[in-house]
Amino acid sequence: MIPLFLALAVLAPAIPATEGVRAAEPAKPQADMPQEAGAKLSGEAARVADWIAASRDNGALPYIIVDKKAAVLSLYDASGKSLGHAPVLIGVAVGDEASPGIGSKNLAEIGPAEKTTPAGRFLAKFGLAAGRQKVLWVDYATSVALHPIPKGAPKRERRRERMLSPTGDDNRITFGCINLPTAFYGKNVSPLFRKKGGYVYVLPDTKPLEAVFPRLRVQAAMNGGGG
Repeated sequence: MIPLFLALAVLAPAIPATEGVRAAEPAKPQADMPQEAGAKLSGEAARVADWIAASRDNGALPYIIVDKKAAVLSLYDASGKSLGHAPVLIGVAVGDEASPGIGSKNLAEIGPAEKTTPAGRFLAKFGLAAGRQKVLWVDYATSVALHPIPKGAPKRERRRERMLSPTGDDNRITFGCINLPTAFYGKNVSPLFRKKGGYVYVLPDTKPLEAVFPRLRVQAAMNGGGG
């Protein structure tokens, strides 16, 4: 998904548009929120983290948990070690499904209700986006990527201010992509995912957790709980 000022650009047809991505920049800690922002996991995020660590669902790859309700991202290496937390911006609309065909739409064709960040387990890998720049694709088919706040984002959206606010109540502003602090992305996420990619687990807004991650039921049964 590209910003509006790039919406008329001619793109290679095989490469879906994404929302104003840019190449990774040198870390600028003073410009971003501390890495430990939102370090306390919600109950749902903690449950998913425990399940991944216990089941090794990530295989031998690093992984990210995105808690949409809290607007917080948690990063882990392949062994399950926590590498920090960061605030995120997510899709404007509450919802857990991507609209059919949204990956092939122009930005002007995307309605407010379609601007969702889909929930689920995604194998994320770097690939080309608009401008022939590399981006971490969370779901290539629906043009959902994980990247810093784009330089071309309209000032009226106040994305940086939203990210720096103390709560996640105002963090819904994107077309569906996941924005995170530039420093955290460049210093932590990009190096970790650059070689082989990794998994991104996006927690749901409205669906039951088990509907998005069915294997949680197995963990609950093994632990003697009802889920």
